[in-house]
Amino acid sequence: MTTSPGIRISRRGILRAGLKLVAGSALTALGATAYATEIEPRWPKVDRVRVPIQALPPTFNGYRIVQLSDIHLGSFTPPETITRAIRIALDLAPDLIALTGDYVLDVMDTAALQAELGKLAAHGHVFATMGNHDHWLDPAGVRLALANAGIPELQNASRPIVRGDQAIWLMGVDDIWERHHDLPSALADVPPDAVSILLAHEPDYADEATLTNQVTLQLSGHSHGGQVRIPGIGAPILPYLGRKYPYGLRRIGSMWLYTNRGVGEIPPAVRVNCRPEIAEITLCQA
Repeated sequence: MTTSPGIRISRRGILRAGLKLVAGSALTALGATAYATEIEPRWPKVDRVRVPIQALPPTFNGYRIVQLSDIHLGSFTPPETITRAIRIALDLAPDLIALTGDYVLDVMDTAALQAELGKLAAHGHVFATMGNHDHWLDPAGVRLALANAGIPELQNASRPIVRGDQAIWLMGVDDIWERHHDLPSALADVPPDAVSILLAHEPDYADEATLTNQVTLQLSGHSHGGQVRIPGIGAPILPYLGRKYPYGLRRIGSMWLYTNRGVGEIPPAVRVNCRPEIAEITLCQA
């Protein structure tokens, strides 16, 4: 076989070139696989978001909430990944830590979960809600771990957060997918004109929450951001109740929604262009 004049390529040379091409492609594929399964899932990112609120009491201007979601202790998210995310959350020294569900995936290790969550409880202002995977695996076990760790669950309930003579309200609903939520009960004690923050695992519930005109900000998780995000396309796979609002800050009717990409993974346990997240949400006067 000849190419340009004076240059001859033997069959052996063609074979060697082909083998190098195959080997290079294989190494690239292996590298991409390693990145998606071992590097990005263990590479958490702090996302800082400011939420402007017109009626925010002055003493809460600059109030910081760190949100953790979907830690999924189990086969795909090792304890060291969760420990790292918790350490980052505590190092941010927020005013409040919000946990928005899915603490487990496929293994219920109450002692291990309690040990991890207990590190957060030392902060003093930590509140939690449940997610769909918690109900699917062992809701009693998850609730026991939260209680033993000293973290209150807002189960269709609310709490005032007081600074001086001013307050905002923190609310939580139980899991929406499993139909354990009861937003009217969560709102029952909240003054109609109060600034209120709702912890609700599934983000698409925002379409219902905004209809009350009593929710200022909803914090959610559930979607994992899709775990894989293709530039110009987005996430090819998203879960039920996490398809409309899969990540980030959005305005939904009269309220804000923030969807956290989560700490852990569900199968397929990969992340590409969608790093695990610790969200730092700062409330500010509009």
